[in-house]
Amino acid sequence: MDTAKQVTKSGELNEFSMVLLNNTLSLALGLLLIFVFNEVDYLSQTPLLRLPTFWLVMTFSGFLGLAISFTSMWFLHHTRATTYSLVGSLNKIPLSVAGIFLFKATSLENSASIFFVLDASSCCQEEHLIVSNFMMIFRFRGCCL
Repeated sequence: MDTAKQVTKSGELNEFSMVLLNNTLSLALGLLLIFVFNEVDYLSQTPLLRLPTFWLVMTFSGFLGLAISFTSMWFLHHTRATTYSLVGSLNKIPLSVAGIFLFKATSLENSASIFFVLDASSCCQEEHLIVSNFMMIFRFRGCCL
């Protein structure tokens, strides 16, 4: 990200530039995986690509992904990385609850794994907040580490 800011004229990246950079960087990995797993042969033979409904759903999915990417970059641009990380770790709670109700995942193993992920996420976030607050105190007092 720092290199991208250096090569721009203004030195800053707006939301559109961040989304464009993010999607461009992900294309290389996507193309690599297509060729590694030999998806080219499958795509050339599948009748699914000839259905207009498929292209309509894929186009809608692409626009939805672009909208999610824009909102994520907008949020990151207008808040601190700590807030972005906190929201990212807290959004797992409603997703887990929704997954339990939608997929009826009420076994002991599923509940334990969900609890473990939520606990690890909150512990990691708590540690990150403690370190961030510690660093802010030292910057506020003019100290350096």
